[in-house]
Amino acid sequence: MSNPLSQYFRQPSIYIKLPSQGQNYPSGTLVIPANGELPVYPMTAIDEITYRTPDALFNGQATVNVIQSCVPNIKDAWAVPSIDLDTILIAIRIASYGHDMEFATTCPACQDTTERSIDLRTMLDALRAPDYAAHVSHGDLSIYFRPLNYKNLNDNSALQYEQQKLLQVIPDSTISEADKMTALTQAFKSLTEITIRSLAISITAIKTPQALVSEPAHIEEFLKNCERDLFNQIRDHVLQLREQSELQPLKLECTACNHQYQQALTLDMASFFAPAS
Repeated sequence: MSNPLSQYFRQPSIYIKLPSQGQNYPSGTLVIPANGELPVYPMTAIDEITYRTPDALFNGQATVNVIQSCVPNIKDAWAVPSIDLDTILIAIRIASYGHDMEFATTCPACQDTTERSIDLRTMLDALRAPDYAAHVSHGDLSIYFRPLNYKNLNDNSALQYEQQKLLQVIPDSTISEADKMTALTQAFKSLTEITIRSLAISITAIKTPQALVSEPAHIEEFLKNCERDLFNQIRDHVLQLREQSELQPLKLECTACNHQYQQALTLDMASFFAPAS
C-alpha cells in the first residue's frame, strides 16, 4: 500500500548538468536522465543532523549521505569525480536554502569586517570541466589523466591531516633531538609518498611504444623512479587540471577603504550548509 502522504514528500528544487557529463563514473554509480539533467532535492531534517555529526564530517560519510539523499540519481557518492563535486554541493545548498548566501569578509588592508551576499547561481554557471583528453608527451611516452573521485580526495586529506598534525606535535615533544629528527624525516617522507600516490591515481594510463600501462602499482613505481623534470611536468599538469575545475576566488572591494582583494570560498559542510540567519 502506497503512503497517502507521499504527495507531500519533498520535490526537486533545481536540475543540474554535471561538468563531467557523466564520464569517469563506474558502472551502476550514476543514472543519467535522457535530458542529462539530474534532479536535486532540498535536504531533510535527517540530512541536517548528518552534517552536524563531527565524526561523519571528518571521514566524509556525511557528504556522501547528503549527496545520495539530495541527488538520488547518484547511487555511490564516493565515486563522484572531483570536477563534479562543487557543482553538486552548490546545487544542494541552493535547493535547501535558496540561491543567496551571506558570508563574512575581512579586508586585509584595514581589517574591516562586513557581511556580504553572493548569488550561488552565478558560481554554478561559472564552473567548468577541464580537458582531461589532453595528455602529456615526453619523448616516446604519452601520459593520460583522470580526475580523482571523492573517495580519493577524502583519503588523501585524512592522511595529510594526520602527518601535518604529527609535524606540529613533534617539535614540542619530550623525546630526544635525534628521535625528533628521525620522526620529522619519516613524516616528511610519508607526505611525499601521499603526493606520489595521489599523482599515480590521477594518471589513467601511460603509453609506451611497446605497451599501454594502466596498473596503478606500475605507475606509482614509475613516478618514484622517473627523472625530476618529467615528474615536475606531470605534477604541474595535474595541478593545472585541478585549478581549472575549482571555484575561483571572489573579487571584493572594501566599503571602508576601497581596497580590492580576493577571498576564497570553501565548500566545507559545517559552514557552507548552514542556513542564512
